[in-house]
Amino acid sequence: MPPKKKTGKRVYQLKVRLRDISPPVWRRIQVTEDVTLYKLHRILQTVMGWTDSHLHEFMISETVYADPETDLEPDVEDEKIVKLDQIISEENQTFHYMYDLGDCWEHEILVEKILLPEKGVRYPVCLAGKRACPPEDCGGAPGYDSLLEILKDPSHPEHDHMFAWLPGDLDTEKFDVEGVNKRLQPTRGRSGKTGIKSGDTT
Repeated sequence: MPPKKKTGKRVYQLKVRLRDISPPVWRRIQVTEDVTLYKLHRILQTVMGWTDSHLHEFMISETVYADPETDLEPDVEDEKIVKLDQIISEENQTFHYMYDLGDCWEHEILVEKILLPEKGVRYPVCLAGKRACPPEDCGGAPGYDSLLEILKDPSHPEHDHMFAWLPGDLDTEKFDVEGVNKRLQPTRGRSGKTGIKSGDTT
């Protein structure tokens, strides 16, 4: 059961998993209940490793939330005025975040816990994660699978071209939680205790 609201903002612990990628790419984060969906979008971009170069949407129940000024859908709710606790109220609820409406990177977000804030911790914070997100504009999950197969085979006719196309060295297993939390600092003010606990790896 989520804690009863007393003083201070409750904290939502979210597990974010990129769908259709195996082995899975995931992050565990904590955010305050009053975060707007637009700010959550910015947090997700940072923790996943995306570049915020494409359109995005949240899908919660049957409602789409996005920026009405840029979204292609005619009827969307404004993500800049909707807070997380207005639409998600219980643990074990799931919702979805889509990034790049062409490549369709779908993220499944599970509300693992609703907690009282920990003294000294500045939110948002990333607790753990596994594997790097795919490079932008690689064609979604099928294109990423194809890219990895090409990179594994030096004899493939597209190997050199695709290797040169990558924006940097691609290390699919790399995830730097400390680096992510440093990049999150502008969204939470001055740096404080990170809240990272040992064992947050699953």
